[in-house]
Amino acid sequence: MLFHWSFDPVLVHLGPLAIRWYGLLFVGAFFFGQFIMARIFREEGLPVAELDTLLFNVLIGTIVGARLTHCFAYDPAYYLAHPLEIIEVWKGGLASHGGAVGMLLVLWWYARHAQPRLSFLWLLDRVAIPATLGGVFIRVANFLNSEIIGVPTAGNWGVVFDAVDALPRHPVQLYEALAYLIIFAILGATYWRKRRQTPQGMLVGWYMVMVFGARFFLEFFKTAQASYDEGLAISVGQYLSLPFMLAGVVLVVRAITSNGPPQMR
Repeated sequence: MLFHWSFDPVLVHLGPLAIRWYGLLFVGAFFFGQFIMARIFREEGLPVAELDTLLFNVLIGTIVGARLTHCFAYDPAYYLAHPLEIIEVWKGGLASHGGAVGMLLVLWWYARHAQPRLSFLWLLDRVAIPATLGGVFIRVANFLNSEIIGVPTAGNWGVVFDAVDALPRHPVQLYEALAYLIIFAILGATYWRKRRQTPQGMLVGWYMVMVFGARFFLEFFKTAQASYDEGLAISVGQYLSLPFMLAGVVLVVRAITSNGPPQMR
């Protein structure tokens, strides 16, 4: 039996203001991330108060990076013709690859200015854990919004997104959310087993390999996301995933072959 999905993406209307489930889950992902990072900081003897500044900066960096990448990697012709719409984030349109780049830049800046100063790779390893959980939140939000939908399927697990059309489609948002949840469990278990002895670059390397590897594979089940996807050998999302996957392989190999002890600062 096919499952029909019809869901109001607006949680509540407050006059002209609409609070959406997507926004709630997006912000919630960061607060859960802060909870996890606070536990890690306490475990390793670092001041938890620093995380308030980190959370705010990462939130801004992720939104800016995700928005700019959506505009200029997925639909550049439209946004170059309508530049003022670039800042209209509330209309939707965030790209996870750009969000990752924005987050990386903020974390690089934070590592250099934190007191005590932190190793960039040390910080990336720890942030990789809550970042993966954040991916779960975002893909569930995409499902609630009936966006980033899958290609049609003849399987009885297909979902009909009533807001889109009457075709049963792969619930690819949930596939991706489940993949990220599994990766979150793997990264978390790896860290809590080794904690301070985790080789530098190991966790973020596996994060890039597994998260963007899952993204690359699941793109085959998604409808075209970019305005110019048609005719490409692989999708724009897959092209954007490749450098992250390659960087992840390099970091994992480097972590495995390194003989030095991990350095926190």
